[in-house]
Amino acid sequence: MAEKTPPIEKPRRFYKAATIGLVESGFAVLLDGRTPKSPARSPLVLPSQALAQLVADEWEAQAKVIDSTIMPATRLAFTAIDRISETRAEVAREVAAYAGSDLLCYRADHPTPLVERQTREWQPVLDWAGKTLGVTFTPVTGIIHTPQPQQTLDAVEGLALSLDDFSLAGVAYAAGLLGSTVLALAIRAGELDGQGALDLSRLEETFQADIWGQDAEARLRADNLAIEALALERWFTALR
Repeated sequence: MAEKTPPIEKPRRFYKAATIGLVESGFAVLLDGRTPKSPARSPLVLPSQALAQLVADEWEAQAKVIDSTIMPATRLAFTAIDRISETRAEVAREVAAYAGSDLLCYRADHPTPLVERQTREWQPVLDWAGKTLGVTFTPVTGIIHTPQPQQTLDAVEGLALSLDDFSLAGVAYAAGLLGSTVLALAIRAGELDGQGALDLSRLEETFQADIWGQDAEARLRADNLAIEALALERWFTALR
């Protein structure tokens, strides 16, 4: 019988207060006056005061131990600092790949109420992307993959590359969470809040739940997704 892997012990809180301070490259998180380091040993410095405060508040909220699972802004900040700066082109391609199979472009062919609801609630977001971002998507019916025009994918990739590291980290994470680059960009722009974007991404799921009901596991998953979506909303708000 295989031995169980012992749980990883969380580090104890070793500081009295988490604050922020202005430094040459931005705003640093300070733990008793010292800046913590990312896994790659880079200082935890953010581009805006609001974003640094958001991250510092997570550190301040830790009690006896430091639990990274409840520190979404800190995790995203470390991703931006350690990964995005080194792999911008790769991450931009990931964002474009999500756009190539964007959730909002795949419409059901039945039942009629679901079809009508998708058109009513999804199409305005696609229209916004075309008008505001200059990125045009073509909706299709059914689940068979239908590629978006290369011009669209190139435009999304270019848009992703134009973002700063912290915005790109948020967009990439949101696109994966929601299955939609369009929804990710809408949260970043403030066109949608986190919960609104999540609701649109779960439209078919909630439609089915209204008919058949929802079990406890599905409710827990929805609650956890809502926490992540709210964290993304706060992230982008702090970046603006």
